[in-house]
Amino acid sequence: MTISVPATSANLGPGFDSLGLSLDFRNYFEITPSNFTSIQIIGEGEGVPKFLIDNMFVKIFKKTLIDLGMPESEFRFCFKNKIPVSRGLGSSSAVIVGAIASAFEFAGKGLDKEAILNASLMYESHPDNITPAVYGGFNVAIVEQKKVYSLKNEIPKTLKAVIVVPNRSISTKYSRQALPKRYSTIECVFNLSRSSLMAMAFSQQRWDILRLASKDKLHQERRMKYFPILYSVQKIALSNGALMSSLSGSGSSFFNLCYFDDAPKLAAIFKKKFPPFRIYILNFDNEGVRIE
Repeated sequence: MTISVPATSANLGPGFDSLGLSLDFRNYFEITPSNFTSIQIIGEGEGVPKFLIDNMFVKIFKKTLIDLGMPESEFRFCFKNKIPVSRGLGSSSAVIVGAIASAFEFAGKGLDKEAILNASLMYESHPDNITPAVYGGFNVAIVEQKKVYSLKNEIPKTLKAVIVVPNRSISTKYSRQALPKRYSTIECVFNLSRSSLMAMAFSQQRWDILRLASKDKLHQERRMKYFPILYSVQKIALSNGALMSSLSGSGSSFFNLCYFDDAPKLAAIFKKKFPPFRIYILNFDNEGVRIE
């Protein structure tokens, strides 16, 4: 069996821990019953010993199988990874969602997306990445009494994502330590108004208003100051056709949304300005986790 899960970009500026969308850039998890457990990693994470010795996917998959009443078994795992690790593109959420979805499928539960999403909360308490990983599209999500409530909009093919992936990671745990314990009323109202406006912009396809709606006062500036070159990435994006430009998750990747025809030009400028960085032009994904 092979299950795939898309990359995601979360926060999208003001939607801290609540807004996220899905990118057509997938990790593939291939699982085969075996006499003993073996792990092969191809692509991102290949050659990293800790991913073979203490693999999060394998641990979550086996625990979920037991929780679903299945006997302990051995499997051969082959992971074909495209999503960069520790770059704010949802690689951990892809592993969590992929492992739980695989266990559900093996246990005969099918691809029950609501159940998979809520089971994922055990390993990821913030719903902004796991929700689009499960459902695809643009998502607004909250957690209430250990359950995710979300609404989704599909993203049209007229839009593209241009993703800038720096050659340096930013730890989510480390970057959260840069955030204050308290925020002012002015900061909170600023973000509440803009995240609400962004949700409406995606709902009504008012892409012209995303530049205003994607501004943030809670986390983005505080995280970017540890890697100042990201200010240049954002400035170049907004000066060359990007409808919005935001730190992807906790970084270090940057998400830029463009009209279809503007994406190649922006990507070419990024490649020229930032030679060490990886630049991807991606479609959006409206499907989420799927069985291949």
